[in-house]
Amino acid sequence: MSWPWLTFGNGFASWVQLIQWYEFTGVLGGTIWIFVINILLYQILAGRLFDIEEYKRGKKQLLVAIILLVPVTYSVIRYHTYEEKIDPVNIAVIQPNVDPYNEKFSGMSSQQQLDRILELAKSVCTDSTDYVVAPETALPDGIWEEEIGRHPQTVMLKDFLNKYSNLKWVIGLASNRYYEDSTQRSATARKFTDSPGYYDSFNTALFLDKNGNTQIHHKSKLVPGVEKMPFPAIFKHLDAFAIDLGGMSGSLGVQEVPTVFKDENGLGIAPVVCYESIYGDYLAKYIRQNASLIFIITNDGWWSDTPGYRQHLQYARLRAIECRRSIARSANTGISCFINQRGDILQATSWWQKDAIAATINANSEITLHSRTGDVLGVIAIFGTIAMVIFMFVSKRK
Repeated sequence: MSWPWLTFGNGFASWVQLIQWYEFTGVLGGTIWIFVINILLYQILAGRLFDIEEYKRGKKQLLVAIILLVPVTYSVIRYHTYEEKIDPVNIAVIQPNVDPYNEKFSGMSSQQQLDRILELAKSVCTDSTDYVVAPETALPDGIWEEEIGRHPQTVMLKDFLNKYSNLKWVIGLASNRYYEDSTQRSATARKFTDSPGYYDSFNTALFLDKNGNTQIHHKSKLVPGVEKMPFPAIFKHLDAFAIDLGGMSGSLGVQEVPTVFKDENGLGIAPVVCYESIYGDYLAKYIRQNASLIFIITNDGWWSDTPGYRQHLQYARLRAIECRRSIARSANTGISCFINQRGDILQATSWWQKDAIAATINANSEITLHSRTGDVLGVIAIFGTIAMVIFMFVSKRK
């Protein structure tokens, strides 16, 4: 279980002109940057208080200036000179604006929600549209994965695709998987209450084309306390204490490696579900599997009108820089938008509004240093800390 929301490096998400160097270090580079500058500033101020020689303070002041200005200068230059390679993909993004507390899982049927999505998609899709992206749990009823291809709602989605030349869906749904052999069940599997057997529940992203080809990705970075409880294999009974906001709760199923959706042209799409977008290291795994675009599907209505949904949007800008990938972001409600490879928001909806938007964004196949290495700075920091503790312990013993 982890909560990287408050990582210090995230704090620069709104100032993308200053952090273009995150393509090398990720947000952990920003965290280290903050730590180092603050430590040096403290030492300078402490030196003034305790009258340490002026030349020592001068060296530290110069070092602070270098550490502060060099990344910022590089970043501003990189921001204004970065050019995307032209590889256009036409995307439509749907924001159905279904109240997650009063409609999503109770007051509005799944069919009514799908009808709204199809209505909005019709308003922006054309024969040149390549993808239509709909939010997390857009289909909330819990479709059995063995039946996805023939389920009435996915049949409706396919019928919609047949009206257009090359359109494909990426859409969120709640799904279930039945284990015929109970010995093969996962640690998160649930027992049927009224019959023998086990099943897993997933927060799923679905790819669907007009030929009926389907691909699925299971959300695997889960929200602690709502979608995941600690050590489900040992403490299964803790699921009873999970926060139930309506819909799915308790420990959901996950997968080991994220799925990259591939269309008939070989274009790779990273389907990122909600909380997964907070993990730069996790998104790097998609890029190493040749994802050329990022689609983020989320709910964000849970936040109500608080800073949460705005912060979540800003963090998507960090992923665009770290990976140098364009992003299409579909929120049930919150802010849906498009983001370019510099982290600029190109087009955005308003909060708590039913809307649909369309844009052309560029795919990119180049891999940044951060996408290659992931959060290696975190590993270095852990081992560095251990080494310093050992050194201090040994020094005191002497």
